[in-house]
Amino acid sequence: MLPENYPQKEFAKKKANFTCKITAVKKSEDVKIDDDFAKNLGAKDLTDLKLLVSRQINDEYKNSLDKLAKIQILKEIENFKVDEIPSNLVEEEVKILAQGMNEDDAKKSRKNFENIAKKRIKVGLILNEFGEQNKIKVTEQEIQAEVQKQLRMMPGQEKMVMEFYQKNPSALASLRGTVYEEKIINLIKTKAKSNKREISKEEAEKILKEHQKQEHVHNHDHNDSREKKAAPKKAAPKKAAAKPKSKETKAKKVSKK
Repeated sequence: MLPENYPQKEFAKKKANFTCKITAVKKSEDVKIDDDFAKNLGAKDLTDLKLLVSRQINDEYKNSLDKLAKIQILKEIENFKVDEIPSNLVEEEVKILAQGMNEDDAKKSRKNFENIAKKRIKVGLILNEFGEQNKIKVTEQEIQAEVQKQLRMMPGQEKMVMEFYQKNPSALASLRGTVYEEKIINLIKTKAKSNKREISKEEAEKILKEHQKQEHVHNHDHNDSREKKAAPKKAAPKKAAAKPKSKETKAKKVSKK
């Protein structure tokens, strides 16, 4: 039976018989890993391919560990005390978290959403203050570089991604916030006292797996309140980049517990 949405309407919802003809039968063969194979993948030879793969693996581990370091920095910032968090910002954030939920579910989750909102806003205000004190700016060249980075991550969909940013100024503003936040985090890293050491691939995997396990437990604990609407991650770029509009929206005092 052909489906109701069959392209040729006259055949929709009707029984059909198809006659198929086998034109070729192919047998799979083991791939020979040699210089020709490497050249087909864009490398000079097999040695060059191995070097490229090794670099790619190292970059993936480095990026994953950098993200983990960022999460740890943001969690430390959560421990700072802010005397006052503007109620209007909390209300706006709660509305975002409750998007897509019915009224009853939103009411049940409100307390948890308020706590999430307060953490995100607090981190955003502190990051903003740090960025302003250190005169951090985001240039148009940096925005374009981030756009190009996203294009490389979505091969074959470059045109769609470009049109998305061209038609959605808010998405471009969010991208600016992402770059702004990354510059702040990188500056914090340079100012902080760090103990750098080389670790093996096995150690890196152990650290990342442990983090994933902790994130799984954390997400499970909040499953009920997030079922209808997944809460954004802490310190969303939009909040980090958004500058308070009036004196009432600024935190009066920031201090370490």
